[in-house]
Amino acid sequence: MLAPVETRSVSPVFVGRADELDILNEALTRASAGEPQALLIGGEAGVGKTRLVEEFATAACRRGAVLALGGCVEIGADGLPFAPFSTALRALRRALPDELAACAAGQEEELARLLPELGQSRTGRHDEEGMARLFELTARLLERVAAEHTVVLVLEDLHWADASTRHLLSYLLRTLRTGRLVVLATYRADDIHRRHPLRPLLAELDRLRTVRRLELARLTRDEVCRQIAGILAREPDPAQVDDIFDRSDGNAFFVEELAVAAHEGCCTGLTDSLRDLLLVRVEALPESTQHVARIVAEGGSTVEYRLLDAVARLAEDDLIEALRAAVNANLLLATPDGDGYRFRHSLVREAVSDDLLPGERARLNRRYAEALQGDPTLVPADERVMRLASYWYHAHDPAKALPAVLDASVEARSRRAYSEQLRLLERAMELWESAPQDVRAALRPVDYTEAYPPCGCDPATTPLRYLDLMAEAAVAGRYCGERERALKIAKRALRLLEDEDDPLRAAWFWMQRSRLARSLGRGSGREELATAQELLRGLPPSAVHAEVLTHIANWSTIHAPGPEAYQAAERAVQYARMVGSRETELDARQILGVLMVHAGHIEAGLAELHEVRERALAEDAPAVALNAYVNLPSELEAVGRSREAVPMLEKGLDYARRHGPPDTEAWVWGNLAESLLSLGRWDEADRACAAAGRVGQGVAVRGVHATLRAELALARGDLAEAERRLDAGRTFFGSQEHAPQHHLPLTRLAVQLAAAQGRPLDARAHVAPVLDRGFPLGTQRDAWPLLLAAASVEGDAHALPAADAGRADLLARIRGAARKLVTIAPVWQAHEHWVRAELARAEGRTDPDDWCEVVTAFEHLERPYDLARTRLRLAEALLSTGGDGERERAAELLRLAHAVAAHLGARPLADAVALLGRRARLSPAPVAGRPDAPSAPADPLAALGLTSRERDVLRLVSEGRTNRQIAERLFISPKTASVHVSNILSKLDVSGRGEAAAVAHRLRLFPPRAEAG
Repeated sequence: MLAPVETRSVSPVFVGRADELDILNEALTRASAGEPQALLIGGEAGVGKTRLVEEFATAACRRGAVLALGGCVEIGADGLPFAPFSTALRALRRALPDELAACAAGQEEELARLLPELGQSRTGRHDEEGMARLFELTARLLERVAAEHTVVLVLEDLHWADASTRHLLSYLLRTLRTGRLVVLATYRADDIHRRHPLRPLLAELDRLRTVRRLELARLTRDEVCRQIAGILAREPDPAQVDDIFDRSDGNAFFVEELAVAAHEGCCTGLTDSLRDLLLVRVEALPESTQHVARIVAEGGSTVEYRLLDAVARLAEDDLIEALRAAVNANLLLATPDGDGYRFRHSLVREAVSDDLLPGERARLNRRYAEALQGDPTLVPADERVMRLASYWYHAHDPAKALPAVLDASVEARSRRAYSEQLRLLERAMELWESAPQDVRAALRPVDYTEAYPPCGCDPATTPLRYLDLMAEAAVAGRYCGERERALKIAKRALRLLEDEDDPLRAAWFWMQRSRLARSLGRGSGREELATAQELLRGLPPSAVHAEVLTHIANWSTIHAPGPEAYQAAERAVQYARMVGSRETELDARQILGVLMVHAGHIEAGLAELHEVRERALAEDAPAVALNAYVNLPSELEAVGRSREAVPMLEKGLDYARRHGPPDTEAWVWGNLAESLLSLGRWDEADRACAAAGRVGQGVAVRGVHATLRAELALARGDLAEAERRLDAGRTFFGSQEHAPQHHLPLTRLAVQLAAAQGRPLDARAHVAPVLDRGFPLGTQRDAWPLLLAAASVEGDAHALPAADAGRADLLARIRGAARKLVTIAPVWQAHEHWVRAELARAEGRTDPDDWCEVVTAFEHLERPYDLARTRLRLAEALLSTGGDGERERAAELLRLAHAVAAHLGARPLADAVALLGRRARLSPAPVAGRPDAPSAPADPLAALGLTSRERDVLRLVSEGRTNRQIAERLFISPKTASVHVSNILSKLDVSGRGEAAAVAHRLRLFPPRAEAG
C-alpha cells in the first residue's frame, strides 16, 4: 500500500522558481539569436538546483535546443580531470555526431585529451602554453557547433570540480564571443568556505559582465505546502505542513524526506539531525540493500554495475534484489545509460559514506582497486587510471598506491590537466617514504617524468628518485599557475641537494627557482641564475647549460643590455646547437635578434626575428612562436615602424588565444596598444589597454598595462588618473622596477606628470638619478623620450626664477647623455633633433630653422601626436620673429596641430594650441574642443577669466614674488594680495602658487619681451 508514496518522493509538481526559470528562458532566447549566455546557479545542498536545471533543460529541448550535460565526478575525495566537459562533449557527439566531427576536423589529436572517442591523443610537448591551446580549441569547438544549433551546456556540481575543469570553465566564459550557446553551471553555496578552491573562480566570474549568478533561496511555507501536496497526492494537514516547514527550513530535499517519513509513520521527532533522518530511511531497508548502499557510497558519484558486482561479492540474484529495493525506496537511481547506479541525492550518499568506519572505508577501497586491477574493462577507459589511483590511495596501501598514483600523474599530464598532475605528484611524494624499497627501485624516470634532462644517467636503467618527482612537480606547478607551490618544491629540492654532489640537477633547480621568483615578483632572478652558472662551470656541455645561458641572456637583455648580454646570447645559441636542443636554440636566437636591433644592426636583427618566428611555426614550437609574436612587433615599434607592427600583433593575438596563457595574450595586447598610440589611433589603443588589463595576471604585464594607461591619461589631461596608474605601475613592477625597459618609461611619466602639475623642480629631481646611472646600450627607444621630456620641462620653466639654479648644469648633462645615444633609426634621429631644439629653447634661444628640421623629421614618420607637438613649437618660434609671412605659416601650423589634438582628445595640446593662437591674435584663431564651438576671446588672460588686477598679480606670482612683495609693488595690502592669489588659483584650477606660475610660463602668458617693456 506504500508503493504510490515510494514513486512520488520527488514531487510531480515543480514548485516555485518562476523568476529563475524566466531568467533561464530569456537567456535561451538571447542565445538562440547568437548571443552566448553564461549563468551560475548556487544554493545550499538540497535546495532544488538540479530540479530547476531539469525543468529548464526539458523546456529547452522542446524549443529545439541540444542538451549537453556533464557533472563533476567525485571518487572518494578526488575529482576526475575535465570530467564534466568530457561527459558533455560525449553527449554532444551522440546528439550531433557529424556536426561535431566536422567542427573538430584537423584538431582531433589535441581534442582527444578531453574526448578520447575523437582518436588517439598525441604525446606532444608540454609547456605553459599547452593547456591554453587545449582550452582555446575546446572553446572554438563549442562556438562552431553552436553556430548552427542552439546548445545548452550544463555543468553540475562545480564544488567538486577539479582545478583543470575550473580553469577551462574560466577560459570558456572569458573568451566566448559568438554562437547559440548557453553555459549553465551549478554549485553548492554552503560548501564554499573561505578556502574552498571554487571561491576565487566565483569572484573572478562575478567581475565578468557576461556571467550572471543566481542564488536559489529556500522555499516559502506556501511552496512547501504545494510540494507536500504533490508528493502525497492530496492536500496535507496544516499542522503537518507547519512541522515539516519548521524542520526543513524550506530545503526542498529535506521537505521530501520528511514528508515521506511522516507518511510512512516514522517518528521524525526522535532526532534533531536531518542527517540522521536520512540514515533512518536507509536503516529501514534490508541488510543486503544497506550493504550495497555502503559500497556504492564509497565508489564515487556513479558506480558501474559490473564493478559493483565484483566488489559486492553477492550472488547476482541477491545483488539485483538489493538494488531493486534501493531503487524502489528512491535511494538509488539507474544512470541514464543504464550501465550503473548513483544515489538520488548526494546528501544521502555523503550521509552513508560518513557513517562508514575507518577500517570499513579502507577495505571497500581495496576491494574496488583489486576488482579494477583484475579487470580494467569494468570502468570507462578514460577514467580507469585515475580511479585506480584514488582507490589504492584511500585503501592506505603505499606499495600499490605509489605506482598507481604515478601512472595517474602521467595520464593527467597527457590530458594537459597540470593541476591534477601536481596534486598527484604531491601525493606520490607523500607516499614515497612509506612505500617498500623494492617497489621504489622498480620505478623508472623514463616512465613518469620528462621535466629535466637525465643528467648523465640512463633513465631506462636508473631508478626513479624523489628529486625526479620534485622536478616534475615544480614544472607542473609552473604550467598550471601554482607558482607558490612550485617555488616551495624547488627550494625544498635544493635543500636536499646540499648533501649531494649533483651540480647539474642543482643548476636545473636554481634555474627553475629564478623563473618562479621572477614571475612572482620576488626579485629579478639574477642571483639564482648566477648560482646555476657557477655550478655548471667546468662541466661538459648539456641542455641545462644551454637553457641557463639562454635565461641569463634574456635577463641581461631586460636588466643590463649591452655587450655581455650579446655574448651570453651567442654562447647560448652555440651550446644549444652543440647538444641538439632545438627549441632552446630558437629561443636564444630570438634574444640575439633583439640585441642586434638594440646594437644598431636593425635589418639583420629584424631578419633574425622573422626567421625564428617562421621556424617556430613550422616546427610546432608554440612557446617560441608566442615570444616572437611579442618581441618582433616590439622591436618594429622601437625603430618607428608601427604600421608594420600592428598587423603582426593582430596575427599574434589570434595565435596567443589559441596557443598561449593569458599573460602572453596580455603582452600582445599591450604591444598593440603601444603601436596604436604611436599611430594616433588612441581609441583603439584604449580598448587594447583594457583588454590587456582583463586577461593579464602576472605582475610585470600588469605593470606595463598600468604604464600605458598612465601615458594615455596624461596625454588626454586626466592627471588624477595618470597619477593613479603610475603608482599602480610602480607597485606591480616591484623589484623589477629598475629594469631599464620599465624604469625609464616610469621616470618619463613621472617627469611629465610633475610638469603638468606645476612642479618643475620635482620633475628635475626625477631626471637626475637616471642621468647619474647613464643609459645602457640598447635603451635608446626609452632613453630618447625621457631626455625629450626632461628638456621640454626645462624649456617650459625657462622664465621661472625658482628654476634658474641648477638649470645650466642639468642641460649640459642632458646634452652629454644625448651625444652617447645611437641615432641609426629615423625615429631616433627625429628625437635627437627634437631634444636639441628643446635644449636651445631652455637656454632662451628659439630658432625657427631648428624647429623646421624637427617638423620635417617627424613628417616622414607616422606619429601624428608628436608631429602636432613639434608643429606647435615651430609656430611658437615663427611668431617670435614677428613677420607677416611667419604669422601665416604659424596659423596654418596651429590649425593642423589643433585638428590632430581635437581628433585624439589630447586636451592639454589643444589648450596650448588655442591659447597660443589667441595670444598671437591670429585670425581665425584655432580653438579647443569641437570645430563648431563659439570663438573664444582674443585675450588669453580674459579667456581664463582673470580681472586686470589679477593679471598683474599673476605676473608677479610667476616671477616668484611673495604676497608682501606683490603688495609693495602694487601698493595694496598683503591681505588683499592674498585674496587675489586665492582667486587666481581657483580660476586656473590649480592647487598652489607654483602650479599657477608654471601654467603662466607654459602658456606664454607673459613673454620675456613683454616683461622687458
